[in-house]
Amino acid sequence: MNKDTSSAKPLAEMVEENLIQYIIENDMQAGDRIPNEFELAEKLGVSRSTIREAVKLLVSRNVLVIRRGAGTYVSDKKGIAEDPLGLAFVHDKYALAMDLLDVRIILEPEIASMAAIKATDEEIEQIVDQCRKVEELYEKGEDHRLEDVKFHELIARCSRNVVIEKIIPVINTAVVLFADITKRKLKQETISTHRDIADAIRSRDPGAAKYAMMMHLIYNRQMIAKLIKERDEK
Repeated sequence: MNKDTSSAKPLAEMVEENLIQYIIENDMQAGDRIPNEFELAEKLGVSRSTIREAVKLLVSRNVLVIRRGAGTYVSDKKGIAEDPLGLAFVHDKYALAMDLLDVRIILEPEIASMAAIKATDEEIEQIVDQCRKVEELYEKGEDHRLEDVKFHELIARCSRNVVIEKIIPVINTAVVLFADITKRKLKQETISTHRDIADAIRSRDPGAAKYAMMMHLIYNRQMIAKLIKERDEK
């Protein structure tokens, strides 16, 4: 009786999994160069074309990055998609901002609390410095969005939770979307609550960090609710 191969994975997908396993087993980090396709083809016993196809799949998943003329490297995005939930396709950005804030209120206060406990001294200094960068840009009237994203991202990474690390792009999307919608209308509240968050983490006070993050997000939510009301009344 012939073996049913209808459910078998394509070879490139199998090699894709083998490459991920190779990266894990060799404890490769972001920026590390993987062997060239000749070496990989020999190691895995497949053709160079299959290796190329598998690498393309991993590039599309943000696991690898190709640097022209230099080789293929482990991506610093660690397989995290820029928009893992497809939020870019949601039409009503105000409603999306509200939904994102509801999710952030559930998650980020606890994340800040974990960061206050688990962050290293060096990471805490990075958070404090990042808080300062955001504030300086805000005060100058310059675009602060990317630095704001980095502030929240640093805190999330300090949670030491691999699942939280995977949802960082969702938090990043929320930070940028809120800034785009509110047009700097919460300047003082943002500066003040960012300071409170950074200070609480530096003091290694998980309760204060949780409360400060909650206040930061509540201010944001109240502003979005106000903007939605104003829009609907027009």
